[in-house]
Amino acid sequence: MRFTRKAAAIAAGATALALCLAACGSGGKGTKGGATTKNGTPVSIVWWGWAPGYEEAAAAFNAAHTDVQLKFETISAGTQGGYDKMLTAVKAGNAPCLGQVGAETFTSFVAQGALEDVSEHLSGAADKFPEAAWKTVSLDKAIFGVPVDSGTMGLFYRADLFQQHGLAVPTTWDEFKAAGKKLHEADPTKYIANLPTDAYNYSGYAWQAGAAWFSAADDAWSVTIDSAENTKVADFWQSMVDEGIVSTFPSWDAALNAAWSDGTVLSEVGAVWTAGILESEAKASSGKWAVAPMPRWPGSDAVGNVGGSPNAVLKGCKNPKEAAAAALWLSTESASLEPMIAKGGLYPASTAGQALPIMKQGREFFGGQAIFEVFAQESAHVNPAWQWGPVMTVTSSALSDGLGKVGLKSGTIADALKGAQTKTVEEIEAQGYALK
Repeated sequence: MRFTRKAAAIAAGATALALCLAACGSGGKGTKGGATTKNGTPVSIVWWGWAPGYEEAAAAFNAAHTDVQLKFETISAGTQGGYDKMLTAVKAGNAPCLGQVGAETFTSFVAQGALEDVSEHLSGAADKFPEAAWKTVSLDKAIFGVPVDSGTMGLFYRADLFQQHGLAVPTTWDEFKAAGKKLHEADPTKYIANLPTDAYNYSGYAWQAGAAWFSAADDAWSVTIDSAENTKVADFWQSMVDEGIVSTFPSWDAALNAAWSDGTVLSEVGAVWTAGILESEAKASSGKWAVAPMPRWPGSDAVGNVGGSPNAVLKGCKNPKEAAAAALWLSTESASLEPMIAKGGLYPASTAGQALPIMKQGREFFGGQAIFEVFAQESAHVNPAWQWGPVMTVTSSALSDGLGKVGLKSGTIADALKGAQTKTVEEIEAQGYALK
């Protein structure tokens, strides 16, 4: 079966076009190219999502526009039923115009023909975002939405304990491992980090290393989860496990939260949104943490990414021009972004959002450090080559299951990659997509 099905190849790889979209202007009141209906009433754009701050962002948009009005409706988070609700609505022909779709799931929506190509309405918009962020919503010249936030990765570490144990902040993975060995030899109850057992968290390390999981060409998918490049990343983390340098708590578990808080685990190499998790789950260690750039591989300045939720224009939208313009406004205007940052803690994908004054504020948990300034510099180094696949629910479940066995000594990371490879290929074939 051809996959949309050419558009389904992957939600990645847009080329910036020439002209700037008039409808994405500064946010002042007034008409935007005849957006009102024939009877003079504003165009209504329904927007489904669940992230904190989105309702306030919709209100800010409505206050700034007279010709288009957003109607935000809260739904369950995507993996908790939100995505099924959107896809069902698309099939029934009554979907909203805009929907919050995670970057890792975006490709699956494209593959199922659930999104509108709004490239004609977003000319020049790519220039407002780092390349890696824009690739999450685009394929060749087709564009299906606008990025909202990103998950640029960095090194969160206990500055007090690094100093206490005489550890320099590592800039490379070799230095990271060496610091871990020094720490654990001095105090066997301490670990430099925790093994990533969540598939999406682990994906950030593969992403950084250029260890692709998927690619598509000529209407066919390639799946390379267990490739030599991926084996390099797996071997590194497996060696850390085998040498006892890292702990093996389940990702996002209460036991890991406690280990961060009491100093058992000294760092986490994770996405920018990890800051909010630490602040809420490791409160006892407030003021003792700091942030540094993600350690690098030799000869590369690439950084990984975990997360991000674009606003997609869903198939059947009767006002795609206005929906695309609204999505771009939401992602680039301070009136929209500030409540999302303040209430939801998101890190803006747009360069304008990253430059907002609120992004330069120090955070008490991190000793007053303005941590977003680190991520603003790092976002330009996110590897733009990464592509997600069409059956990520199956891929992530299989990989997470395999990674969970590593800490139990009942499997290796290499085994986890092979298992995810096999189950992903089987699911792609079962859904009728071509493989190469």
